[in-house]
Amino acid sequence: MTISLTGFMGCGKSSVGKELSKLLSWHFIDLDQAVETHTGRKIPEIFSSDGEAAFRRMELEVLKSVPAEPGNIILALGGGTVTTPECAAIIRQNTLCIYMRATADTLKDRLAGQTEGRPLLQGEELDIRLARLMAMRSHIYEKTAHIIIDTDGKTISEIAQEIIISSHHVR
Repeated sequence: MTISLTGFMGCGKSSVGKELSKLLSWHFIDLDQAVETHTGRKIPEIFSSDGEAAFRRMELEVLKSVPAEPGNIILALGGGTVTTPECAAIIRQNTLCIYMRATADTLKDRLAGQTEGRPLLQGEELDIRLARLMAMRSHIYEKTAHIIIDTDGKTISEIAQEIIISSHHVR
């Protein structure tokens, strides 16, 4: 079984994914790191030299290999993974998808001073860019997810526990 974590950058997918991995003794895969390992390049480099569309194709290619991984997996998706319809379909059909929802204020607090290395947060004020991206993506996250967990004001451990409890009700 694979539990995938989706949501906007800064919502805690990687941190919660690592915690879930420890709690459940499941294998953890961070899709962004897997793309970097597969390509031998950092994501900002891919964006700047090849563009977002090329990155999304690479991300899809790596995502397709995840179901071949043995055992139970916690998969932390990139913030934009589900914006590729084929990726969203794979995730919806082959994983238990959890949308880790956070408000714009929470995301702004978490991402402030950490926009370096996040190509999609460059070029505008953080709050304007967040609002624009969230408006484009929120409905896609909701449509792809099987479960929605609100993360505002919760610790990594609390979110992980809520995912474990919620996932038992769906299985």
